[in-house]
Amino acid sequence: MILILIDAVLMLLSLYLIFLWVPPAAILGHTSRILYLHVPLAWVATLAFIVAGIASIQYIRKNEVQCRYYAHSSVHIGFFFSVLTVLTGSLWAKVMWGSFWNWDPRETSITLLLLIYLAYFSLHQIVHRSPQGAMLESVYLVIALVAAPFLIFVAPRLYPSLHPDTVINTQGTILLDNEMRMVLLVSVIAFTLLYIILLGLLLKIHKLENSLREDVS
Repeated sequence: MILILIDAVLMLLSLYLIFLWVPPAAILGHTSRILYLHVPLAWVATLAFIVAGIASIQYIRKNEVQCRYYAHSSVHIGFFFSVLTVLTGSLWAKVMWGSFWNWDPRETSITLLLLIYLAYFSLHQIVHRSPQGAMLESVYLVIALVAAPFLIFVAPRLYPSLHPDTVINTQGTILLDNEMRMVLLVSVIAFTLLYIILLGLLLKIHKLENSLREDVS
């Protein structure tokens, strides 16, 4: 409960800083405010998929059901935040490029990433009752973990892109002034805590469902 209250305060503070306090960027204008939502959403999606992959590796090594719950829950959160990343990116694209979707390399790569994890949900529905189903799901998520960094960080940089320079470019320079850095940091922390809270809630749901199945059996 304390973590939820802290995150609620941080979320409110973040929204105030984004929409009322930080000045618009020199070239992008008020559309730059989308950055403070788009980047944290993308970060949480990436974090969630990494956690799912690591939890799957642990399940393969130790065969502990808790690791499977971590992986399954984290994938759900990562997929949801990926969709929000696409939506915020599409809003920015509409304003800047005149179209919600342009098949830019970054848009294409995240579409492929969503399809990979959408396939995981289909796989789960097919094999989750099978004795070997959990292991098959875990192997799939490990493979997805290998593919995700390529689609997120490498593939978009192989071709010319309409997407603006990344916040941290290839020279390692952070292209933000101090006010923008602070607002982005607060937003990233707020959304990261939200991920932790959601993960905890989903894990409790999995435990409850497991307890109910044991009681019925």
